[in-house]
Amino acid sequence: MMTVEEISTSLIMWFFYPLIPCLLIDGAAILPAPQNLSVQSTNMKHLLIWSPVAMPEEIIHYSVEYQGEYESLYMSHVWIPSSRCSPTKVPECDVTDDITATVPYNLRVRATLGSQDSAWSMLKHPFNRNSTILTPPRMEVIKDGLHLVIKLEDLGPQLEFLVAYWRREPGAKEHVKRVRSRGIPVHLETREPGEYCVKAQTFVKAIGRHSTFSQAECIKVQEEPLPLELALFAFAGFMLILVVLLFSIWKMGRLLRYSCCPAVVLPDTLKITTSPQKLISCRKEEVDACATTVLPPEELFRTWI
Repeated sequence: MMTVEEISTSLIMWFFYPLIPCLLIDGAAILPAPQNLSVQSTNMKHLLIWSPVAMPEEIIHYSVEYQGEYESLYMSHVWIPSSRCSPTKVPECDVTDDITATVPYNLRVRATLGSQDSAWSMLKHPFNRNSTILTPPRMEVIKDGLHLVIKLEDLGPQLEFLVAYWRREPGAKEHVKRVRSRGIPVHLETREPGEYCVKAQTFVKAIGRHSTFSQAECIKVQEEPLPLELALFAFAGFMLILVVLLFSIWKMGRLLRYSCCPAVVLPDTLKITTSPQKLISCRKEEVDACATTVLPPEELFRTWI
């Protein structure tokens, strides 16, 4: 019959014996492998995440590798290190640049502590980027005169947007415009005043999918009055033009007047400044007397005039 001490020893050995191969290899503790691998993919941005390895007061590094359809079928199942996460200290990896085709991808992760590596943990199901979740873009709608201007959220180089806008009235036609925003404002022509509504959806040509439309935003478009400064400037310009025009008309009138009907003004030398009585009148019988009369030069000149 076994004693209590022997029974206790047997129980301990029975409990820990299955764990010995998992904890010791050549007398050293095995580094646990990362667990719970999954991919969060939104708007063609793919993030591989996993549960961190619990090692107090130790810095664990992780390595991530991927294998696409080409590597699996034509390259003898070769694994390629991720361009961003080999190695990394955080329990996540952006594999967007590694997933370049719409085919299934296998992903795996292992932990490293010093010179010791854990076993590889693989994603349970291959990831295909066509399963990404597409969301409508955030947008801002403003007006610019009789035009609408929308600013769309920049969601990356692979995403395009379909923008639908229409005049808010019965039977109005819906216009659709395909744009690649990249954060650049987009002008929508409306042509006439009224209330217009706009909505947008995300589109990815590489996978042939699009998101739902965003909630429609409506805004009134109308002709705006001229600002006060512009009105004052226009009035000042009008008055200046009016003054110049009136001055030009007055000046032209004077030129025409003096050209067609000049005013004749006698020079001072032709004006009579003395009394006619002072002029010498000679009769025929007094010709000789007048002829012999000597006049001063000034009087002679005046008499000749």
